[in-house]
Amino acid sequence: MTIVIKECTLEDLHDLQIISYETFNETFKNQNTPENMNAYLEEAFTLEKLKKELSHPFSHFFFLYVNGEIAGYLKVNVNDAQSEEMGDDAFEIERIYVKGPFKNQGHGKHMLNLAQDIAIKHKKKRIWLGVWEKNHQALAFYRKMGFVQTGAHAFFMGDEEQTDYIMMKEID
Repeated sequence: MTIVIKECTLEDLHDLQIISYETFNETFKNQNTPENMNAYLEEAFTLEKLKKELSHPFSHFFFLYVNGEIAGYLKVNVNDAQSEEMGDDAFEIERIYVKGPFKNQGHGKHMLNLAQDIAIKHKKKRIWLGVWEKNHQALAFYRKMGFVQTGAHAFFMGDEEQTDYIMMKEID
């Protein structure tokens, strides 16, 4: 198995939109109404919005390729790109998604390790992320990787207010 992680550019915009829709829908469709899923997907992953995110100097997207196929992606934010104010020593993992057929093969760990390496390069002391309280698989993964819950915030899926746990990990 050949694994490659590559930073996305604007040339990857359409592929980013496809995997964003696919992985988000696959992960959350069974726990949300179709109306709320469609409302979120149509707002969060427009080409215009993704282009703006890709163009931000403090946001970075990465594709995970397995045997030449895009199997997942990672989005990290630093400084003013973070979705919440967490301080100058914090680094955000905003999105980490792996396609269903590639789950439970260590790919999430590869992307998490990349995020940690980038955080260290930026001289950050903490990595944080938000994860839905009902995403038990992701919660278990992040706990296994050393993250602890430090708070919570609201997340809107269409018109439904949900709770995301804020999880934090101290790094060296």
